[in-house]
Formats: sequence, C-alpha cells, structure tokens
Amino acid sequence: MENYDLERIKSVIQRAQSGQELTIGFLGGSITQGSLATEHENTYAYRVYKWWCDTFPQAKFNYVNGGIGGTDSYYGVSRAVTDVLMYQPDFVVVDFSVNDVDNIYCEETFEGVLRKLLCWSSRPAVVVLNNVFYDTGVSTQDIHNGLADHYGVPHVSVHDTIYRRMKAGEYNRIDITPDGLHPNDKGHGLVADEITKFLESIVGDLIQSENLSDDSKTDTVDTGADIERNIQDESVCSCVLPTPVTANAYEGARRLTIREVSPKLSGFRADTNEKMGHLDHFKNGWIGTNAGDKISFELEGSCIGIQYRKTISRPAVRAQAVLDGDVEHPVLLDGNFDEDWGDCLYIEPVLHHSEKKKHTLEITVLDDESVGTTPFYLMSIIVA
Repeated sequence: MENYDLERIKSVIQRAQSGQELTIGFLGGSITQGSLATEHENTYAYRVYKWWCDTFPQAKFNYVNGGIGGTDSYYGVSRAVTDVLMYQPDFVVVDFSVNDVDNIYCEETFEGVLRKLLCWSSRPAVVVLNNVFYDTGVSTQDIHNGLADHYGVPHVSVHDTIYRRMKAGEYNRIDITPDGLHPNDKGHGLVADEITKFLESIVGDLIQSENLSDDSKTDTVDTGADIERNIQDESVCSCVLPTPVTANAYEGARRLTIREVSPKLSGFRADTNEKMGHLDHFKNGWIGTNAGDKISFELEGSCIGIQYRKTISRPAVRAQAVLDGDVEHPVLLDGNFDEDWGDCLYIEPVLHHSEKKKHTLEITVLDDESVGTTPFYLMSIIVA
C-alpha cells in the first residue's frame, strides 16, 4: 500500500472490532456536503459511514459531516475545529481537491489542514480524497497528494480510478455526474466504493496478520480495554510531525466572528439572528447597509483574510478595506456575485506572510449606486 502510515487506521479498525464507540468525520466542499445526491443517505460520506456501521455491527458509530459547498482549504483550515475536530473524530476523510486552485495559498493552507487534523487530541486517522472535474480531469491532486505523502497519509484518487474508467468507456459522464463535477447517486456510490475498497484491504491485512500471529501466541491477548489504554497512552504524547513543506503559517488559522471578537462598530451592526448549524452560513457576522458604515478590528497575526458574502441578489453593497491605515492601497470588497448558483462565502486575503504583530483593519461601505440594495455581509476575519 505504497508508503502510507496505516497505524492510525489499523487502530480505529481494532477499536471497532472490540466494540468501542467511534466518530467518523468528513471535511470538504460541496461533494462532501452531498451536492446532487437525491438524499443525504446516498452521499459518498454517509455511505462510507454506513460501511463502518455494517462492517463492525458490534461497535457504535457517530457521524459528523463538515462539508460546505464552494469552500477551499483556506476556509477549511480555519473551520476544521468547529465543524469536525471539536467532535473528537477517530477517522476523517478530507477533500478540497476541486475547490483549491494552484495559487500561492493552496499548498500552504492544505498543509495546515493536514497538520491540524493529525495533531488534534483525538489523533484521528486521516484519508485524503481527491475528486475531479470529469470534463477536464483537473484537480489539485498532485499538490495535495505530495503533502499527504510527506506525512504518510493515505489518499484515494477519483482521477486515477473512476475518471480513467469513464475515459475508457466503462461509464458515460452523464450517468455519474450531471454537471461534470458533482456526482449523482451512482457517482457518489462509486466514490464511496473507492474509499471502502481501500479500508477493506486494510481489514483484510489485519485479519491475515492476526491469523498468522495466532499460531505464535502464548498467553497474552489484547483486550478491548488494552487497546483503549494503548490509544490513551499514545494520545498524551506530543504530536511529532515531519518538518513542514511550506512556511506553514496557516496551521493555527482562526476564524473570528461575533462569538470571538468585538470590533468597533460605527454604522455596522452585529447580526442578532441565531445560527442553526454549520450550513447556516450568513449568521454570526456583521451587516453594513449605508454609505459610510464602518467596522474596525485590532488583530494579531502575519496573515489576514476577510470573509464576506458575494450574492446573486444584485446589486449588492460594496465596501473597501484599509489595512494598517494604508489609505493609498484600499482593497475592494464587492458583494456582487457574477455566478448564478447561489451566494458565495468569499475570502479576500489582505495580508500574507507579513510580520507577526498587531494590525488594524477598517472596512467601510462605499458611497455608490449599490447603497440601499442588498446589504454588505461580513462573515468573519480569518487570522493566522
């Protein structure tokens, strides 16, 4: 199985075999969320979760899906804790391969995701999934898999399996994905099959090695309690990972909303509507409606991103950001979204690999023709 480090996955399987309670998590974009499946039970994520339930009926499994459509690993690294890790998962599938693009952030933010997952206190087993644009074969698979290999994390490729079989004529594209990206029920099933085939191969290897070791056993047998104790002992050890490939400034990225920071408001108001789950996107932020409305932050870090809503309900209010009082170089924050598939959770990086120090950030609603239409919605500030 190539040069993967399979010890974490083997540990999860052994704990499942012994009947323990485990949590299966997923972190990714719209495919992970379940786009174009007729019901959530048909998504690849839920099918993989069901594989665990069906394969190990003696165990109890919990399901956590942290998929959010249209999001990349820049957002993923800032929300990994609140959407998946705070539930203390034992196994996590992560996929940002079709939402990440090959830019200056892609490799570093995905490395941050991997390191954050691997070093979490529950020490989850991690599998990298790479989906693909079926019309072009494009994804960031090579970048993501290079990082996965660096950390010994196994990866499953849709490009190298389902996509190749489709190109060879085994499937018609329209039969597995109506839009060339998001799988239908059949497509989700095929993606799940690639992950579960990989897991089944590990189960098979474990069973084979256990059968071989039976002949050499004397009077010691690992019980479920022994396995749990070993895992607990391992979890108190410090997390030792290879030296990062990138500058790795984003591993500690934090997403600041009204729950975490209290900026100075001058016209902007805090959104008082209650947020109902991680897919209730445009909540816990700040709203600017009128020209001249301002919101001011004091932040500490070397990287800063502004997350705001780009909406299809045009025309929308526009704003500008000024970092550290540099009024000669404002950053435009245009709330108008040119696509038609829905509102976008857009991130505008305004600082990247600067000096780690205290910074000021002021956002002001512009006085132009958009005032009085769809308000400007500031979702969060991402700092690292």
